[in-house]
Amino acid sequence: MTLPVGLDEFLRGDGPLHAAVLADLDGCLISGGQLLPYAADLFARCGERVWIVSNNSTDTAQGLALRLSSLGLPMTAARCLLAGEETLRTLALEKPGARVALFASAPLHRLAVVLGLVPDMDRPDVVLLARDIGFGFDSLTRLIALAYRGLEVWLTNPDPSHPAPDGTPVPETGSLWAAVSAAVPGARVRCLGKPAPDLPARALMRAGVAPADAIFIGDTPETDGASAQAAGVAFVLLHRPGHRQPIFHDQEERAC
Repeated sequence: MTLPVGLDEFLRGDGPLHAAVLADLDGCLISGGQLLPYAADLFARCGERVWIVSNNSTDTAQGLALRLSSLGLPMTAARCLLAGEETLRTLALEKPGARVALFASAPLHRLAVVLGLVPDMDRPDVVLLARDIGFGFDSLTRLIALAYRGLEVWLTNPDPSHPAPDGTPVPETGSLWAAVSAAVPGARVRCLGKPAPDLPARALMRAGVAPADAIFIGDTPETDGASAQAAGVAFVLLHRPGHRQPIFHDQEERAC
């Protein structure tokens, strides 16, 4: 596997010259609401060729674009491909008017209604599980019961965590799903988030760029790297927040 590099090192190479630069969000550009080093330099260098391709399942593209812009990263909603919103949009296209048990943030609840879906925790046709910081034991109990009844669960993303600024793991949607699948091993599940190729493929389609002319930067080989490979896009692995360069005490240790 290719060794990870810093975003500054990526910027010194020919990666920024690609027609589209697909970038993961948490752990690459921001962490815990803080701008990471060199993120602003990436936008200054690549401008509208930067596309956010993220397993974020809390924000909508519009909300995220506003937040990034407030941090000094000029972004439009059209260039944000988020697992939560894209999953909702696909669900609305395939099952228009469906009654959905939504385990998700308030912004995704509002988007579901706009898309014509009907939030219904009592008699749903399908279940959607996203990152919900209000998710508790009662939510888990209800979700397990729905999965046990055989309802299909649309999982926005399988990530167990994303990194805090100091590298501490912050629970993600995949951690919630791990509890459900432990209780209901045969639960029906569908996932469009990375490592599936859907998000980068949709970004390339919107950009009008061929996979060979794009590059993907991310901090997680199991999701970002696998998704890039599935979409046919070159991948550069970035260091995660909290990474510290190793200190070598002598030449022999450096060579080991």
